[in-house]
Amino acid sequence: MKTADVIVVGAGPVGLLLAGELRLGGVNVVVYDKLSAPTDESRALGFNRRAAESLGQRGLLPRLGEFRWGPMGHFGGVRFDLDMLDEDHSGVLGLSQVRTETALAGWLADLGVPVHRGREVTGLREEADGVVVSFEGPDGPGEETAGYLVGCDGAGSTVRALAGIPATEWAATRGMYTAEITGVALRPRPIGERLPGGSMVVCTPLGPGRFRVVIHDLSLPARPEPGALTFAEVADAWQRLTGESIHEAQPQWLWACGNSAALAEEFRRGRVLLAGDAAHEIPPLAAWGLSAGLQDAANLGWKLAATIAGRAPEGLLDTYHAERHAVGRELVRNAQAAQKIYLGEAAMEPIREVMGELLAHQDAAEQIAGIVSGLGIRYELGKGEHPLLGRRLAPERELTLADGTRTRVADLLHTGHGLLITTGQDDGAAAHTTGRTGLDLVTGTWTTTPDEPLDTVLVRPDGYVAWTAPGSDDDLTAALDRWFGPAPDPRTAGR
Repeated sequence: MKTADVIVVGAGPVGLLLAGELRLGGVNVVVYDKLSAPTDESRALGFNRRAAESLGQRGLLPRLGEFRWGPMGHFGGVRFDLDMLDEDHSGVLGLSQVRTETALAGWLADLGVPVHRGREVTGLREEADGVVVSFEGPDGPGEETAGYLVGCDGAGSTVRALAGIPATEWAATRGMYTAEITGVALRPRPIGERLPGGSMVVCTPLGPGRFRVVIHDLSLPARPEPGALTFAEVADAWQRLTGESIHEAQPQWLWACGNSAALAEEFRRGRVLLAGDAAHEIPPLAAWGLSAGLQDAANLGWKLAATIAGRAPEGLLDTYHAERHAVGRELVRNAQAAQKIYLGEAAMEPIREVMGELLAHQDAAEQIAGIVSGLGIRYELGKGEHPLLGRRLAPERELTLADGTRTRVADLLHTGHGLLITTGQDDGAAAHTTGRTGLDLVTGTWTTTPDEPLDTVLVRPDGYVAWTAPGSDDDLTAALDRWFGPAPDPRTAGR
């Protein structure tokens, strides 16, 4: 007997956001995490612009408290000026992963989603109408049956292994040390200071007397033993590379890792799905992995909820793999390219110089900024010529409603529903939404005239544009049927 519609494994930001997305869609969801309590380690210190927009679309940014936006971009340490771009690509900086998890956990508590801690998945078997999950918990072993299981359990995912989902892997070739320390004063090196021989040190201020230090050096183990790192090793390596002593500092936490990468060959196998690092593992790099994982959750949540509710069109859930696997493949490629530029020895210097010259031009900077910020993502959502088709609709774009109220697209997406926005040029828009669930009709005028005509626009719950008028070759009914399922026959409604 099923006790939940979905079990999400992993109470990191990706798992928490996904669980909230599912609950907004009416799904009975529970979260498992093998840790008995939340960790105090913050391996990511923010996320990119599109990930921030995904949180903003659900009204979650105020829960994060104070944070700052990054005014300068870089790719592999090669800087470019975000101010030259037509749109704001800056990301969230200096926000600990602990704060992000705390905010999302509070949201889940408000939604009534249980998080079971100290529960480690040990087995699974898929049945015709669900997945039986075995676990070890505080009260011993147990089993629970759910309709679907989603692994958000990080690199080396247990769920991925138990499901037998293969992954393409890139072995580690070098290692890095990370430590969060207090009680010292250090010179900031926020995007890294390159040193001879392919070494680099990073120092990020986190508050008065608190710093994150990262050490990249070819002498460090590429495949370190978990938990074996000591602070003396970190301090010795820092002094050897910088001449500065941090031996008297107080370490808050330590981490040693390599630069391995992996990409699951399937993001969905039957009733088991993967998101975040479980689907695409990359070395730590400017929170790219976390940012992509949050967008996985935004892409998957509404599709899985619609599938469980029985309102999804045929094949909707399969579009999760189709859309996000391609993004994961590019994520691994881009991370490997950035790492070569970032940590390459002196032979890479001419390439860095050429990149710097290219990124002084707006078109080149726009392309790279789209990669770093996530704003460059474009899904194949239909045929047409409108430049917004398949891209996200900027959540800060404003509409003036019939009663004179001004509202942002982000505010309209708080419910987790899709939007059919019409400016009144298409008087038949209301008829297209009748009887469809999970879709809101909004009528108004654009507060600022769009660069391209946009009389009517269909926006998916994740904020991406699925249809426009003018601009789309398909008709509106076909687009609605593809993403929200066919409207019920009025002759049989209510029977």
